[in-house]
Amino acid sequence: MAEKHLVVEGAMCMCDFGKNPDFLKVLTHKREYANDKSGSTKYIASTKDIGATFKQNTFGPCAKQLGKPCNAIVLEWKYFYEHTTLTNGGKIILEDSKATCPIGGPDCIKIIKHGQIAEPGGQNFKNAEPKVSKVLNPAVDPRALTEEPVSIEGIIFE
Repeated sequence: MAEKHLVVEGAMCMCDFGKNPDFLKVLTHKREYANDKSGSTKYIASTKDIGATFKQNTFGPCAKQLGKPCNAIVLEWKYFYEHTTLTNGGKIILEDSKATCPIGGPDCIKIIKHGQIAEPGGQNFKNAEPKVSKVLNPAVDPRALTEEPVSIEGIIFE
């Protein structure tokens, strides 16, 4: 099985019958995070995130309602990660999960972007192959990024 990303707050979703994407809001908990260094904005989405759980709660004009504005409501999520339960009792939504809408029907709402953004940290530089780093960015010495400065009584030696 290929690696799948967890869906987090701000994931971009789209309905098969709408014209505009909308962004997922996690309203069911404020405890579990993914891809968020400060631990304040990227809550993990779960199967408990149902109802009006989008930023604007619309995907634009709905083709199923002859162009009337969409009222994005999630009835249920399918194809989620079954092996972990969050503190809110929900299962983790994955990037290939799909949602059911009362108008569009089963699996009409899809995840376009999972919401996670790659942010390299210090450990990434420590694990990187120095020769490869030097080829990719010859202006930077990768060893300088991983060595901790030495401090003695407030004096920093670099």
